[in-house]
Amino acid sequence: MRLQHRPRWQVTVSVVFDDWAAAVAATRTIAQAGLYPANCRLLDPAEALLNAGTSVGGGLLVLAFESADHPIDPWLHRAVAITAEHGGTVTAQRSRGTTSDATEHNAAANWRSAFLRMPYQRDALVRRGVIAETFETACTWDGFDTLHAAVTDAARTAIWKVCGTGVVTCRFTHVYPDGPAPYYGIYAGGRWGSLDAQWDEIKAAVSEAISASGGTITHHHAVGRDHRAWYDRQRPDPFAAALRAAKSALDPAGILNPGVLLGR
Repeated sequence: MRLQHRPRWQVTVSVVFDDWAAAVAATRTIAQAGLYPANCRLLDPAEALLNAGTSVGGGLLVLAFESADHPIDPWLHRAVAITAEHGGTVTAQRSRGTTSDATEHNAAANWRSAFLRMPYQRDALVRRGVIAETFETACTWDGFDTLHAAVTDAARTAIWKVCGTGVVTCRFTHVYPDGPAPYYGIYAGGRWGSLDAQWDEIKAAVSEAISASGGTITHHHAVGRDHRAWYDRQRPDPFAAALRAAKSALDPAGILNPGVLLGR
């Protein structure tokens, strides 16, 4: 168990952009600036509206800095300056006990609450015949534009074909100097008795677009059987051989998740 002191300095800002490409560029610059924010999440307009309850033209960036050791103003000010250089506008700032704009801060708080509720919300929506799912990946910064265009197009086309209408959203839940981890949400009306088949078809279309566009088939939720076909394609053969040897030594009876990462 790792223990650490509770932060003494903590601040969160909400930054809105009129242009999605500018929002992505600002997020990339922050990720590569050595500022290491505690939170750096970018929501596209659809994600911001559905899960943060706010309307933006290009994107909503939620930034947070915290420390138990030292004031964080220099890091915060530099991050805010970077967003301004890319056309961003700070609409709310909250530190311990103070909020500059309660309404705008609610956007960040609303999204945090929605993020925590997503797994439960998805189950509730499915029970009402709605296909609601998140597809996650990660890529390098220079490959994001291509991947984003391919994935959103594949998702919208599959939804139109399978369900008729629906919504596709995008958010960065993690960002690194090397690239972002874009998560794509889909919401579409399903047909009772066909929800699994509809989900499978949309899942396959999005996964194929991710794989063909240089993204990893998964980022945070591990691999699992749903991803196995694309994982096999992505994984180098020498790594598969090493994994098979390690599994043979540590799990000779093959009782640990058989068939998930390797063939039986």
